[in-house]
Amino acid sequence: MNLLRKLLLPFVPFYYIVTWLRNLLYDMGIKESTEYNFPLIAVGNLSVGGTGKSPMVEYLIILLKEQVMLATLSRGYKRETNGFQLVTPFSTAKEVGDEPLQFKKKFKEITVSVDADRRSGIAKLRSLSPQPEVILLDDAYQHRKIKAGFYILLTAYYDLYCDDITLPTGNLREPRKGANRANIIVVTKCPSDLSQEEKERITGRLNIQSHQYLFFTTISYGETVRNTSKAISIDNFKNTYFTLVTGIANPKPLVDYYKSLGLKFDHISFPDHHNFTDTELKELNNLELIITTEKDHVRLASYIAEEKLWYQPIKVEFVEDASSFDTKILEYIQK
Repeated sequence: MNLLRKLLLPFVPFYYIVTWLRNLLYDMGIKESTEYNFPLIAVGNLSVGGTGKSPMVEYLIILLKEQVMLATLSRGYKRETNGFQLVTPFSTAKEVGDEPLQFKKKFKEITVSVDADRRSGIAKLRSLSPQPEVILLDDAYQHRKIKAGFYILLTAYYDLYCDDITLPTGNLREPRKGANRANIIVVTKCPSDLSQEEKERITGRLNIQSHQYLFFTTISYGETVRNTSKAISIDNFKNTYFTLVTGIANPKPLVDYYKSLGLKFDHISFPDHHNFTDTELKELNNLELIITTEKDHVRLASYIAEEKLWYQPIKVEFVEDASSFDTKILEYIQK
């Protein structure tokens, strides 16, 4: 925690009260939430960034895309456009945001959209033909103007929401009690060998409610890296010095993974969702070999030669009970 955030500690109670009161007004029905008569799944978190929302949305896409007409709706963070936009494989990150573009490039068969006004976005999606049967809301946990039928709340293993406080000193967007709205809570980015004792300890600390289910996931790094057109084994880089370029909230797990493989690399870290400047792009173009994240690749691929720009795919893996998680999602859809 930096000094400025520590100095802002006296403002924490004001932020807490404002967000607590806002939630109370929605919970009491004084402020109106729009409900829907079709499956609407919201994926989000209490804290600011870094919990693994995009890999979880991709997991849900893979689970559902063969069974229903599926759409995703995101805000399109840091895009330079406004209003509702349908994402195409030829969109740019500046037009639609990096994560929605990543979804569309990977899953061309589904409808991917962005709109900061989720009510408007849902209405526009449902006016399409064919009409989406299920909509996944990316990063919409605090969007109380709509009421999703199913909420999935993510919290990172190394930064549980029960250990945090609200902004501006902490990282929570709302008080911890907001976790009670979730149907499923997922502890993400766990060690793959997480013990049963540790699971039980976390379960107690998160104060899981009787209506909620708790799951633990880890990030799996693929054995290959990819560029726009092909994939090669990460082993090809064991005797080659490269630069790891990241613009994500927490690059440490990826850095640690590459170190564990014995790879030799420099690391250049940018802020999450960073929009690269012309100067930065020129400097990156002068590098001989780059590996980056998939999210950063959709922002860099148009500016750096394909043969020297690679990205590391990742995916969610459940420590256990993946089938139970899938069943709960499918049961909700089938209702």
